[in-house]
Amino acid sequence: MSVTIAVEPPRQDGVIRLLDLSDAYAQSLYPAESNHLVDLSLLEKPSVSFLVARNGDAIVGCCALVEAGDGTAEIKRMFVDPEARGLRIASSLMNALEAIAGEKRLTAIRLETGIYQPEAIALYRKYGYQEIAPFGSYLPDPLSLFMEKRLG
Repeated sequence: MSVTIAVEPPRQDGVIRLLDLSDAYAQSLYPAESNHLVDLSLLEKPSVSFLVARNGDAIVGCCALVEAGDGTAEIKRMFVDPEARGLRIASSLMNALEAIAGEKRLTAIRLETGIYQPEAIALYRKYGYQEIAPFGSYLPDPLSLFMEKRLG
């Protein structure tokens, strides 16, 4: 089966299952004050493009591009089902969200990830994201890594 990526609503059982897995993973790595999780209601806002990866009918990955209102956006809730890893789903999600950012003529994409997630950090670096200072409402946190990719 081939993996497909599409903008879909986040409020569906397969997505909720992934978000629960993502929450449990983050909570196993970081204390509560270092987890910057967003809930489903934020992901349903008009300023959010929510991407779903499917392998056949099965939802195997997701991520959100949350527009900040200043020409930038933040990647939130990037997660791939552990049983589907190795299918290049994260790369497919990155390509799709960067294409959306280009269509929206955004100037930069930012993100926050944890220092104990080397696979995520490597993915973002591969796509040209560089470390920056905390942005938006984030405070400095020794367990967080803030990154940005300037566009166009």
